[in-house]
Amino acid sequence: MRIARFMDGKGIVRWGVMEEEEIKETKGLKGPYTGEKYPLKGVRLLAPAEPTKIVCVGKNYVDHIEEMDGEVDQLPKEPGLFLKAPNALADPGEVIPYPHFTNEFHYEGELAVVIAKPMRMVSDEEALNYVLGYTCAFDLTARDAQRKDLQWIRAKSADKFCPLGPWIETDLDPTDLGIKTEVNGQVRQNSRTSLMIFSLKKILSFTSSFMTLLPGDVVLTGTPSGVGELHVGDVAAVTIEGIGTLQISVGH
Repeated sequence: MRIARFMDGKGIVRWGVMEEEEIKETKGLKGPYTGEKYPLKGVRLLAPAEPTKIVCVGKNYVDHIEEMDGEVDQLPKEPGLFLKAPNALADPGEVIPYPHFTNEFHYEGELAVVIAKPMRMVSDEEALNYVLGYTCAFDLTARDAQRKDLQWIRAKSADKFCPLGPWIETDLDPTDLGIKTEVNGQVRQNSRTSLMIFSLKKILSFTSSFMTLLPGDVVLTGTPSGVGELHVGDVAAVTIEGIGTLQISVGH
């Protein structure tokens, strides 16, 4: 099932389930059907989550550690987490203004998870039972600010630094999915989720051991190698097997 958050022709934000070329409206994220249907061509898809927080995992692919640090002699022993705030969300197809405070604006394509129910102190074995579904994400980063700032608030959590979408896919096994990022039609990242250092089960269980994840919260699972710069006029797209493609562009 594909769950979408969308804006209708009157500017009203709604939730629904996608069926071929239309969306069947629901009362909220997981509510019953209202009986209303909207042609897909007549709506604008929005980021499919309304999180209280966005949890992100850094350095979760060996090849990304190699390209960033140059060595992998000591792999992390537990997931390295940081946060993005909800203001960082951006919609599918959105034009992201090039941030005025950076000269190194980077993309990182990632698999994202949307949480279904409150999650606290959950074991690895039970972790996926708390997942509503999966979607595509960009962890946009001001790399120079990341290097020099005390914390990563500006580098990772500025407005529109977390494009998400195009929808939530609920019927999916996340353990071995192809993930590919293209910039202007050229492949820059090409990997599989099976190559993550920490599995999704481990990431969710570890996070829930000290932080309660709430319905609608989003977890980004890390990026493979191939990260790089974006410039004004660039079009970037991340495609994940079984989900679809999230595309954004960079404006002035």
